[in-house]
Amino acid sequence: MRLLVIGGDGYLGWPQAMFLSRKGHHVGVVDNFLHRQLDQKGGTDSLIPICSLEERIAAWGEVSGERIEPFSGDINDYAFISDVIKRFKPEAIIHYGEQPSAPFSMIDRDHAVFTQVNNIVGTLNLLFAIKEHQPACHLVKLGTMGEYGTPNIDIEEGFIDISHNGRRDILPYPKQPGSFYHLSKVHDSHNIMFACKVWGLRSTDLNQGVVYGVETEETALDERLATRFDYDGIWGTVLNRFCVQAVIEHPLTVYGQGGQTRGFLDIRDTMRCVELAILNPPAPGEYRVFNQFTEQFTIRQLAELVKETARKKGLFLEIAQEDDPRVEAQAHYYNAKHTRLVDLGLKPHYLSDVLLESILDRLFRYRHRIRKETILPLVDWRKTRNPCGYGPSTGLQGLAIELWGNRLFSEGNGARSWSASAINAVPVSRWNMASDGAVKPR
Repeated sequence: MRLLVIGGDGYLGWPQAMFLSRKGHHVGVVDNFLHRQLDQKGGTDSLIPICSLEERIAAWGEVSGERIEPFSGDINDYAFISDVIKRFKPEAIIHYGEQPSAPFSMIDRDHAVFTQVNNIVGTLNLLFAIKEHQPACHLVKLGTMGEYGTPNIDIEEGFIDISHNGRRDILPYPKQPGSFYHLSKVHDSHNIMFACKVWGLRSTDLNQGVVYGVETEETALDERLATRFDYDGIWGTVLNRFCVQAVIEHPLTVYGQGGQTRGFLDIRDTMRCVELAILNPPAPGEYRVFNQFTEQFTIRQLAELVKETARKKGLFLEIAQEDDPRVEAQAHYYNAKHTRLVDLGLKPHYLSDVLLESILDRLFRYRHRIRKETILPLVDWRKTRNPCGYGPSTGLQGLAIELWGNRLFSEGNGARSWSASAINAVPVSRWNMASDGAVKPR
């Protein structure tokens, strides 16, 4: 099959591209390298060193004999993504290409607006391009379990059977997202479902839990094929944070009471879930939802698992309770259904001491790269202005300056208008933000 991975330079997108290429598919990847730019400006970085996409693709060709076709550009530029889809003619598109961080979206107004414009408009552009050039193409969208929130009833897979005042219907499951990022994913889901209904498109929305792991069969073939590992307060996840804290013998920081419960899955299972969705496509006009996770844990349970695994390696850690920067329930009911992917053939890899030990062993190799000051959170959900970077050159708007540099603005009558067609026309370094928030060329 001809498969296009949007966000193919990212934590999941790059190993997904290799996974599918190894299975004999003709794979293309699209990326605008936004995460790499934001790392440079925000004082963050992948703990595991990663090669450029060009170097990765060359290494993959050497190791596997397979070819991955790259497309460098931004899906918010409709002319770009429309041309890619017209030329590549994908039979399925795997859409990882969004700003993926809840803390990033809560930094301030600019970051919230950027997140929603970037994610929602990018997905809309994909939908229009598919309709115009490849209407039979299957869109596999990476959603998030965070769309649902933590309701006091069972979470179904996308839809719920409701009886009300003597009438009955199957409706989209109610959403209670917990950040502006999660809200963008909800809007994506609504737009995709609508496009399937009115245009006859087909889509699978994979509401994914928190992914952990640093290695797949493909990344293990060569150091140059490694995927990124984020642990900081902007891009990192809770298990990554605990593992990094363990290797530097830092107390494991649990935010709030630690009763927050979430779904988790191994990165290898993400690869397989996407493949299963591709091999079992929905009918034209069908929008379906799979809850993509394999286990659920409280934050406290994860901390205890890491603490015990570290103890076996001679590391004796404490668990420290810190104030929760998020506004969320500290202890709650959580029972999310996740059977549809298992029914299609998923055989999960469960979190174990052996897997945690392998993660810790890998991280020990890069212990010297850990920046302790980036581990703890900068963003408080209760504030509308938060620090947005860990480097000495980043002030309150430091990261937003370069963030908005990826979009070109023109000023007229005191207003700012967004010009998607001008993406990449001016290098990021040539833009600055004035005290009034207006973006101006340097």
